[in-house]
Amino acid sequence: MSVALLWVVSPTTEVYTGLSLTDSLASRSIFDAKTRRRVCSSSKQEHKWNSWSLSLEKQERRGRLCVVSSTVANPTGDMGVISSEQRVYDVVLKQAALVNRELRGRDDLDLDLDVKPDIAVPGTLSLLGEAYDRCGEVCAEYAKTFYLGTLLMTPEKRRAIWAIYVWCRRTDELVDGPNASHITPTALDRWESRLEDLFRGRPFDMLDAALSDTVAKFPIDIQPFKDMIEGMRMDLRKSRYKNFDELYLYCYYVAGTVGLMSVPVMGIAPESKAPTESVYNAALALGIANQLTNILRDVGEDARRGRVYLPQDELAQAGLSDEDIFVGKVTDKWRSFMKKQIKRARMFFDEAERGVVDLSAASRWPVWASLLLYRQILDEIEANDYNNFTKRAYVSKAKKLIALPVAYTMSMMPLRQSSSNLVKA
Repeated sequence: MSVALLWVVSPTTEVYTGLSLTDSLASRSIFDAKTRRRVCSSSKQEHKWNSWSLSLEKQERRGRLCVVSSTVANPTGDMGVISSEQRVYDVVLKQAALVNRELRGRDDLDLDLDVKPDIAVPGTLSLLGEAYDRCGEVCAEYAKTFYLGTLLMTPEKRRAIWAIYVWCRRTDELVDGPNASHITPTALDRWESRLEDLFRGRPFDMLDAALSDTVAKFPIDIQPFKDMIEGMRMDLRKSRYKNFDELYLYCYYVAGTVGLMSVPVMGIAPESKAPTESVYNAALALGIANQLTNILRDVGEDARRGRVYLPQDELAQAGLSDEDIFVGKVTDKWRSFMKKQIKRARMFFDEAERGVVDLSAASRWPVWASLLLYRQILDEIEANDYNNFTKRAYVSKAKKLIALPVAYTMSMMPLRQSSSNLVKA
């Protein structure tokens, strides 16, 4: 199941970064403790990544070295007595608290940070610029609509969002990309170790370096990144979800996490009166809504892979089973079931919509575009008479062209003038 990145219009597109990710996970990076230097080889040249502003000491001073929230990831699968929603909300509160600590003493809530490297090692800045440029190229190629929206952001925010985007795509590619059949839990463990290293200022390759620089500049917690990897682990071991509580946790892992990663970079509008946690909740809701939409769109495709990302108890209540999905016949029972699933997804979109307006103005356009376009996929499922077995619901180019200026208009509106009626028009 492809990750529903917060802003991605075509989330099933596979990204090949030019680096052999599977091979790199199968080997160990070279680390010289004396020089604090990592070496990464590519097909064209060798890049040497120094710790410049990503030094361990700097991140310790800022109190952001691998800040770990109360862990949501639970390898044993034991849900305990706490609902998935409550477990995820605990993470949301931790992320909001982290940002609030960063904002103490500031006059506004807009995180336009302009952090320069502490140490200008010769050649380092040009290599870092090259790393960010490569992230931008990947974003432009595989998420065109979102990339266009990022051009309205400040340079610092734009580059940071590109870096987060690329890391998420590479993570998703581990279980959904061309080398997915070779990925094991051990490979994901190595990927998580690389993540921890880059948060400590020791990136493995140029794309890691861009994210490592980003997390040194913005109050970004490692936990959502670790939770996304846990979602990939879940995809390796789990193909059924007994109820929505289980499915919600999966959607958080693979998609809701992106919102939590992005809010510290996108920033909160200075005029917003909303609590920080409510903005995080809205970002989380958009990720959940996008992933639920992915699931409803891809029922037939997933079934052909032996996967059913639908609550088993709700299927049973509707008089349906996995066998009905594998047969792929649209019946009145299926239509009734799908109407309820679509209604739930729209509720999450509504929740997200209430929070988008609180983001900084320069960051709203790509988020509005994602919200509008993804929500229209649900309309297309309905237009296909709920046949998501053999028909793939998609938003036509004409409808995308109509939605983009609407999204731009919404992004430019003052908080008090934003209206859900306009969005749904």
